[in-house]
Amino acid sequence: MSRLQQVTVLGATGSVGLSALDVIARHPDRYQVFALTGFTRLRELLALCVRYVPRFAVVPGVAAARGLQEELRAAGLATQVLVGEEGLCQVSADAEVDTVVAAIVGAAGLRPTLAAVDAGKKILLANKEALVMSGALFMQAVRRSGAVLLPLDSEHNAIFQCMPGDFARGLSHVGVRRILLTASGGPFRQTPLEELEHVSPDQACAHPNWSMGRKISVDSASMMNKGLELIEACWLFDARPDQVEVVVHPQSVIHSLVDYVDGSVLAQLGNPDMRTPIANALAWPERIDSGVAPLDLFAIARLDFEAPDEQRFPCLRLARQAAEAGNSAPAMLNAANEVAVAAFLERRIRFPQIARIIEDVLGLEPIVAVNELGAVFEADTKARALAEQWLSRNAR
Repeated sequence: MSRLQQVTVLGATGSVGLSALDVIARHPDRYQVFALTGFTRLRELLALCVRYVPRFAVVPGVAAARGLQEELRAAGLATQVLVGEEGLCQVSADAEVDTVVAAIVGAAGLRPTLAAVDAGKKILLANKEALVMSGALFMQAVRRSGAVLLPLDSEHNAIFQCMPGDFARGLSHVGVRRILLTASGGPFRQTPLEELEHVSPDQACAHPNWSMGRKISVDSASMMNKGLELIEACWLFDARPDQVEVVVHPQSVIHSLVDYVDGSVLAQLGNPDMRTPIANALAWPERIDSGVAPLDLFAIARLDFEAPDEQRFPCLRLARQAAEAGNSAPAMLNAANEVAVAAFLERRIRFPQIARIIEDVLGLEPIVAVNELGAVFEADTKARALAEQWLSRNAR
C-alpha cells in the first residue's frame, strides 16, 4: 500500500479550505490531513479537527491556542496547537508534508506560502496576494527550491489546463498569442452607476455564481479580484500585461481561455465550483473525482461575453497600471485595497471610495524596486498607513 499524501490546509475554515477538505475526504486512500489552520472561526476549526484529526492546528493567538488545546484534549485528540505566523510556517515546511493548500486570504498568507516554497513542497496556490506582492521573488524561490506550484483560482487553473506542458519556455515559443481571463462581472455588472454610491456590504457580497468569503466577494464586486488575477497570471505564465485580456462572461462556465497563433482557442469549462480546480491540482497530473456535478450545456443554453467597463470598474484599470509599473506597485495596490475593503465592510466608506483610496495611495508613494522580501513588506506597510490616513480624513 502506498503512503498517504500528507496535506496542510492553510485557511481551512474559509470557502477554499472547506472545498479542499471535501475533495480530500472523498479520497481517504490517497490523502491525509497533516495540519489545519484558522483565524477567527475557531469553533469551526475545532469541528474540523474532530473530523480530520490533524497532527497540528494553528491559530493566531496564545489565548485562542490554549482554549482550543483544552477542547481537543477533552475530545480525546492528540492534535497539537501552534500559534501565529511561526506556527503557520512550521506546518507549511514540515518534512512530512507533501502538499500545502495555500488558502489564507490577503498579505497574511505570504510568509507561510513562501515557507512551503522554500521547503520544496507541492503548493496549491489560492492566495493570489502572495504572487501579487512578491511576484519576482516568489517565482525565483520556486525555481530555486524545485517546488511544484499549481494554481487553485478557477481561472488560473483553467489557463494551466489549456497551456502546453512546456509553457515555461515562454509563450511565444509555445505558440500562445494571449490569455483570455474570464470574469463574471459580479453583482453590480448592470447596476446603474449612480446607485453604486448606496450599495451595502451585503449586496456586494451576494455574488451571482460563487460562494466566497466577504473580502474576496467585495473584490469580485469591484473587479479588483480580476485585477489581482491579471497580475498573478503574468507571474504564473510569464506573460506581459498586454498579453492578458479580461473578458466578462456572466455565466462563469468558461473559466478562462488560451488563444494560439494558429487561430485555435482552447477553453476549460465546468460548473462554478472550486472543487474542480482543487481536484485537478491535488491529483495532478492524474484526474480524480471532485464531487462536482457534470456540466449540463442544455440547461445553460447560452454563453455571453462582453468587454469590462473600466468606468464601472476602476479597480481593474488600477491593477493593470500596477502590473505594468511592477516593482512595489502591486504590493501597494494590494495593501491599499485590503484596508479599503475592510473599511467598506465596516460601513466606514461607500463602495466607489474603495477605488479612490487605492488610486490616491498609488499616487502618493513613489514606486521602488523590491529586490528582497523586506522591501515588499515595507511597501505594504507604507501603503496601509497612507490608506488609514485617507480614512481618517475622509471616512464618513
